[in-house]
Formats: sequence, structure tokens, C-alpha cells
Amino acid sequence: MITELALFGSTFVVVFALGAQSLLVNNGYYMAAFLNSLVIGTCNLLLFKLTPNATLPQMAAFLMGGPFGILAAMYAFRHLHRKREKVIPVQEPAINRTANRRRCWFFFGESRWWKQ
Repeated sequence: MITELALFGSTFVVVFALGAQSLLVNNGYYMAAFLNSLVIGTCNLLLFKLTPNATLPQMAAFLMGGPFGILAAMYAFRHLHRKREKVIPVQEPAINRTANRRRCWFFFGESRWWKQ
């Protein structure tokens, strides 16, 4: 069971890191791409050590790590790297009460029809 979890986790991380690597390289993040390459290499070494004599459940764990890894990468980077929308506060227009009273004299005047 431990080997299956290690295979799943390693495949998950390597596919997640490969998805990140694509974005890092395309956007010109040199240092992050360099460090991410070390993560990819470490996970690949672990996979090469664990897979030569893999049983059927271990192969299934290996195969399931990739799809979940890429889905997690797509979700994470969509939410982490989305552009923050600039919220511009809406200013309320100044109310000219005097002009409103002149236009609506029957509501604001002294003799309101509903109070008579």
C-alpha cells in the first residue's frame, strides 16, 4: 500500500510540475523553471526506482496520478495566475436637492396633496 501511494504521489507531482514548467518557461521565469526541473528530476528518479517490478495495483496507482496531477495543475494555475481585476469605486453623483425641489414642487412643497 505504501508503494502504491508513493507511485501515485510521485506521478501526481511530476505531471503537476510538468504543467507548471510549461507556464514558467513560456513566461520567462528562469529561476523558478530551474528549481522546478529539480522537482521533476527527483520525481522521475523515484518513479524509475519503484516501477520495474510493479504489480497491477501499483500500475493503476501510477496511471491515476497523471490525470489528477494535470487537473490539479490546471485548477491551481488558473486561480493563482488570473489577473486581478481592478475595481474602480463608483462615486455617487452629488444630489442637488434644490433643483429636485423645484422640479418636483408638488412632492417637496409646503402643501403636499396627501397631507391635506
